[in-house]
Amino acid sequence: MSHEDKGGTPGLIYEHVDLARVNTIPSVEFAIPPSAPTELQAISRCHSVRSRGNDAQAQLEVNEGEKVSSTDEEAQSVMFTSDEVSYPEGGLQAWLVVLGSFSGTVVAFGMMNTIGIFHQYISEHQLKDYNESTIGWIFGVYVFLSFFCGIQIGPVFDSHGPRLLILAGSILMIATMMLLSICTQFWHFMLVFGVLGGLGTSLIFTPAISAVGHFFLEKRGNATGIAAAGGSLGGIIFPLMLQRLFPLVGFAWATRIMGFIFIFCCALAVALIRSRLPPKPGKSVMPDLRIFRNRSYLLLTIGIYFMEWGLFVPITYITSFAVSTQSLSSSFSYQLIAIMNAGSCIGRWAPGYIADKLGRFNSMIGALVLCAATTVTLWLPASILEPGPSADAATTIKALAIVYTLIFGFASGSNISLTPVCVGQLCDTNDYGRYYATCYTVVSFGTLTGIPIAGSLVQAANRRFWGVVIWTGLCYMMSLGCFILSRACVAGWRLGVKF
Repeated sequence: MSHEDKGGTPGLIYEHVDLARVNTIPSVEFAIPPSAPTELQAISRCHSVRSRGNDAQAQLEVNEGEKVSSTDEEAQSVMFTSDEVSYPEGGLQAWLVVLGSFSGTVVAFGMMNTIGIFHQYISEHQLKDYNESTIGWIFGVYVFLSFFCGIQIGPVFDSHGPRLLILAGSILMIATMMLLSICTQFWHFMLVFGVLGGLGTSLIFTPAISAVGHFFLEKRGNATGIAAAGGSLGGIIFPLMLQRLFPLVGFAWATRIMGFIFIFCCALAVALIRSRLPPKPGKSVMPDLRIFRNRSYLLLTIGIYFMEWGLFVPITYITSFAVSTQSLSSSFSYQLIAIMNAGSCIGRWAPGYIADKLGRFNSMIGALVLCAATTVTLWLPASILEPGPSADAATTIKALAIVYTLIFGFASGSNISLTPVCVGQLCDTNDYGRYYATCYTVVSFGTLTGIPIAGSLVQAANRRFWGVVIWTGLCYMMSLGCFILSRACVAGWRLGVKF
């Protein structure tokens, strides 16, 4: 396709406008200089631009509003049929998929958001003779497998749809909770919670999140945020439920009751989650690492890596931190997880709605700034202070811990809900599952080591948590830098660009 100026032929301009509107990535606004050819001026009026992410060759670069470049392959993208590139943006079927995804994330992310409760309980009871770092490997393996297995689950979703994946994950998650009730040794917890639970979580959350992207484009951030909010709801219900059930009926029956709740939620997920595009059995399910040639996608993946490296540290250790300060009661320390997830419930929906208005990357960058700022200004002082004879220090620690938990919960909620739409902004919808899963396969290696590293820092600081807090803050600062660079590769450095 030639890019030379063709003049002002109206027929050609209208043809390009109609075709360029059909597109498979989230919207991005950009500026075209006045001297641009007429063709590009017509295209600039479109709401979005399409790129072929699967070959990582088509890339839009806006450098201070002066230059726009694209490849011929991008122009060839208009050959897709309207059935493949149109989006319902709502309707009964689309919102039922969101409901099913919401139910699935109640189980998958709800379990993930409750690991702090399980960590604190088994470290005081079944595994009280083990150190923090060793126990942390159980939950590190769980989070690692939750993301790592996506390298194959994502492509299988692209080729065969979500139904069998959700069903298999549901069986594993229900089995995990039932078997967890009889675990007493370290290797029991590692196999049941770490391995079985990690596989089940991955089989549910990867297709649950990816399926939403098949039905929404302009409203994708909002719809994905609603679906991901199920994890926060589970993160509110399960910690409060377990706190009451542990002393009332014991660990065994508390986990079984949680398993019965999983049965109901998983049934809804299996019944409602589906993909819009028909399955393509002939499509390869092998990962294509060539997509990392896209600099913006590579930087985005690194940014998510650092973000998840830091995210699961507060989720896992905030309860242990509260107990260690002796400024909060043991029962209230367990409730901090519920408070964090209450903030996260709003934080997963609201940023998604705002992102559709202001830009997905812009909103994500703002959330990362808030995560880093609250960690340094609220949690770090609370971790340095020591309760003294007077009640002032204890009151200060308690206040800082509560405020941090609530605000960080809100800010970190977007860490789950906005990352899928940021990935989707850089790829085709047909390859959305592959891109999302490949990204989180790399990210999973950070989650594998993040929790044990935090446990080692606690031990090295004589069970003080200031080292853990500094680690978390540094991870978020590195993530923030990578997101800014990833955005600059596509939208340039101008702050006013919606991207």
